[in-house]
Amino acid sequence: MTLDDLRATLSASTPPATVRGAVLALWHDAKGDWDAAHRVAQDVEGAAGAWVHAYLHRKEGDAGNAAYWYRRAGRAVAATSLEEEWTQIAAALLATDA
Repeated sequence: MTLDDLRATLSASTPPATVRGAVLALWHDAKGDWDAAHRVAQDVEGAAGAWVHAYLHRKEGDAGNAAYWYRRAGRAVAATSLEEEWTQIAAALLATDA
């Protein structure tokens, strides 16, 4: 799936069955459901889940918690807009099929 493919699925009311893990969390976030995105991200092991988790807490405005999750993800705290970060994360995860 490409980034454009993922964006095209956002017009549907439910995610496609092929969207899982950290990408599924981003799908829910893009649909405006932070709680569902957070629930999914919490269950994703490793750096991909931690990165999305960090982004979600940054979006929530919880800088301290976000910083913790960025460290867990091995990433610097994002300085871009939330939209740019969402795109960066989605593109990276789709490229690695995470």
